[in-house]
Amino acid sequence: MITELLASLIILALGSAASYKDKRISFVLSIFAVLLVAVSGNAIYSALIAFVAVLNLLSLFVIRENQIAGSDYAMIGIMAVATLYAFVVDDLAVMLTLFVVVSVPTYLLAMVSDKGVNVDVGIKYVTFMVIATVLFLIGAVLLYSANSNSLIYSIAFLMLIVGLCMEVGVAPVHEWVPDVFSSADPIPVSIIASLAKFVPFIIAYKIIIATATPSIGMLMLIVGLIAAASMFTGNIGALTTNDPSRILAYSTVANMGYILATFVAITAGKEYVYFAIAGGILQLFVNSFGKIGYFASIKNGGTSPITAYMLTFSFIGLPPLMGFWSKLFIIYSLVYSSYIWLAVILVLNSAISVPYYVRLARLLGTGWKFSLANAVVLFASVAMLLTLIPPVWFVDVVSLMKGV
Repeated sequence: MITELLASLIILALGSAASYKDKRISFVLSIFAVLLVAVSGNAIYSALIAFVAVLNLLSLFVIRENQIAGSDYAMIGIMAVATLYAFVVDDLAVMLTLFVVVSVPTYLLAMVSDKGVNVDVGIKYVTFMVIATVLFLIGAVLLYSANSNSLIYSIAFLMLIVGLCMEVGVAPVHEWVPDVFSSADPIPVSIIASLAKFVPFIIAYKIIIATATPSIGMLMLIVGLIAAASMFTGNIGALTTNDPSRILAYSTVANMGYILATFVAITAGKEYVYFAIAGGILQLFVNSFGKIGYFASIKNGGTSPITAYMLTFSFIGLPPLMGFWSKLFIIYSLVYSSYIWLAVILVLNSAISVPYYVRLARLLGTGWKFSLANAVVLFASVAMLLTLIPPVWFVDVVSLMKGV
């Protein structure tokens, strides 16, 4: 995979340079670079990540007159390549490098638009992300060097978790999410809410598994409480607004809570760990396809009611759509890890989310008209049908992840 990785980075650099002549060259080469790395990785995981990245690239084509047009395609390519590579590495230095590689491009993406640079949003977003990155990196390094010192281990663990929560938007450190999601251009926000979410969780899974100690039980209880708080904060916040972008912001806060809950199963048996991580990553795919589809709908001024409800039903957890299986895997791992109370809270919050997801479908499902943005929505909604065959195969994929 190293050869394909280096080749992809060279292709992305050439594409970015060539974008001064023609932006479409960077677009085509970015897709080629992502597919080149994807074919060398695990088939299912790589194909899904590549699909998310291609949808992000197509979405950017909707705002191809933005301030960094051409280079933005290469940024998505780099983020996708890093996300694919994160699955197969377990070296701490490489993992932390990948974390930074995925996080930094979003600093620019948060500001770009086809209407003008949004500096205010960028400053707020960058401020939170810098703090999050520093906490995550220091926490990760300290965890590996804590040895038997339980105090340092606990401090490092909490720094890592707080950094992760701030990076992905988990309550109570989610303040940037509603402001950025409702103020920035919907297309860059869809990238921040989709492709950028995978690496922080994958790296955190690997670091915590590699450094777990017998005294981690109390720390996991704290993680469970944070996850529960994020579920309630996100879902209740989404219930209280009619603005689609703010609904999606609070929906993200709730979804990140669902995924954070899977960390409490990390010290359980190997089988349950695989189900927990499989559920977490599947929920990341649900969140990605949903946010790409919804935000493309907002940019487009609406979409077909069929595709809007397809995304909604998956988020609600209607079988056999992807959102049903992700929550089932998470609940299964929580129950068999003796966190039944957290599983009950997750089910309760899924029920709370039904009214605002249906309201979102009504607001955005205003009618079909042919456009690139609507094509993106269609592809994203069709992706939710990939789990018509029960995705036990995804658990097998997770078992192949290096370091897990």
